[in-house]
Amino acid sequence: MIKLNFVSGIILGSAIAVAGAFAPTVSDAASVADFYKSKRMKIIVGSGAGGGYDTYARTMARHLGNFIPGKPDFLVQNKVGAASIVAANYVYNVAPQDGTVIGAIQRTAPMIQILGRKGPRFDPIKFYWIGSLSSEAGMISLMKTAKVQKFEDAFTTEAVMGSTGPNDLEQIPALINNTLGTKFRIVRGYPATPAVHLSMQRGEVDGISQSWSSFSLLNAKLISDNRINVLVQVSLKKDPTMTAMGVPMIGKFITRERVLPNLKVADVKTYFSLVLTNKAMGRPYVMGPGVPKDRIAAVRKAFMDMAADKAFIKDAKRQKRTIIPVSGQEVQDMVIKIASAPKAVLANVEKMTNYRGKVKTVKIELPRHTGKVTKVKRGGRRIYIMYKGKEVKAKVSGSRTKVSINGKKVKRKSVKPGMTCTLVYSGPGTEATHIICKK
Repeated sequence: MIKLNFVSGIILGSAIAVAGAFAPTVSDAASVADFYKSKRMKIIVGSGAGGGYDTYARTMARHLGNFIPGKPDFLVQNKVGAASIVAANYVYNVAPQDGTVIGAIQRTAPMIQILGRKGPRFDPIKFYWIGSLSSEAGMISLMKTAKVQKFEDAFTTEAVMGSTGPNDLEQIPALINNTLGTKFRIVRGYPATPAVHLSMQRGEVDGISQSWSSFSLLNAKLISDNRINVLVQVSLKKDPTMTAMGVPMIGKFITRERVLPNLKVADVKTYFSLVLTNKAMGRPYVMGPGVPKDRIAAVRKAFMDMAADKAFIKDAKRQKRTIIPVSGQEVQDMVIKIASAPKAVLANVEKMTNYRGKVKTVKIELPRHTGKVTKVKRGGRRIYIMYKGKEVKAKVSGSRTKVSINGKKVKRKSVKPGMTCTLVYSGPGTEATHIICKK
C-alpha cells in the first residue's frame, strides 16, 4: 500500500465512510453480472499508441473482463490531446455513465485541474478512481552527446527537453528550473514519447523527463549501448535499479545552497511533495461520476483481483512492465489530499510548474517505412510489412489512421498481404497516422 505523508491529512472517518459505501452485497453482484453480461467495455487511453499508458491499458483489457461479474469484452481506443485532458473530459462529460467506459488518463490530469489551468472540464474528486497498475519513479535522462553530463551541470549549461504537453515531460523540468535554477529548455509539439526518443537519437533534443519504467522499456538498447545519462531520480521513493546505477535523488539538491534565494527550502519541499504524489498514482484509471456505485465496487474489486493474477502478471512481465498495484481508494485519497492543500500553496505550485522560458514548437516529420505487406491481423488493426529485411508492424486506428489504396480513402480491412504500403508512424509497434498503399 502507498503511504501518504506529503501534506495535511484528510479525515480518516471520511475515507472509511467512502469505502463502506462501495462494499458490495450478494444482490449487488447478481445485478452487476446481469448488466455486464454480453457487454463490450471501452478503455479510453489519453496518450498515444506505443507508450506506457497505452501498453498498460491494452494489457489490462486482455484480462480485466475475466474478473468482472458477467465477463464483458473490452475494446481500447486512444483519444489523444492536451496531456490526456481530452480523454478525461470525454469520460467525465460525454461517455455513457453506466460503467462501460474506463479512462486511462495521465497522472498529471488531476493536478492540472486543481491548479486551475485551462482545459479540464471535470472535478477530479468526483471521478471514481479504479486503481493504478504501478507506482512510478520519474527521472531525467539525456543523451551522452549532450553538454550536460550530470545533474550538477544543468545549473550552468542548457539542456533541451522534448515535451508532448503540460505533463511530466514539461512540468518537472519547469519545477526544477523555477526552484533550483537549472537551465532546462522546453521544445513542444511531439505527439507521443516515442517521437521524443527518436528526436533525442537524431540530436534534435537532448533529453526527456519521464517515468523510468517506460523509458527503460522503450530504450533498452540505448541504455545497454551506454548512450544515455540518467541525471536524477524525480520521485518520493528510491528506485532500486536507478539507485544501483548511482543516480541521485532530487531531494539531495533541495538544500539552502541550491534552492533559489527568494524561496524557502521548506516550501520547495512541499511543492515537490505535491507534484510527485502524481508519481505514486502511477498509471491511474477512472470511471465517470454518474456510474452506479455497485458497478464501481465490482470493477474496483476486479481490478485488484486481476493485478494479483498470475496470468496477468506474466503477460505484463513479457512486455517488461512492472505491476505495483495501487487500489482505487488509495488513488482517490491521493487526489483528495492534493485538492485539500491550502490555496496559497497550490497557487505557488501552479506558478512553479509553468515553464517560463522561450518555448520552441516543432512540427514533427514522422518516419516513413515502405515495404510489402506480410500479414494483416484483427481486421486491419495490425499491419505488418517487410522493411530493410525485418518485419515491422503498425497499429491502425479505425478513426485516427488515414488509410488509402492507390490514392483512394479506404477502411483498414481493405489492406491485404502482397500490397506495397508506407507506414507513417513514430516507429515499429506504434499507431500509424497514415497507411499509404498501392496494389
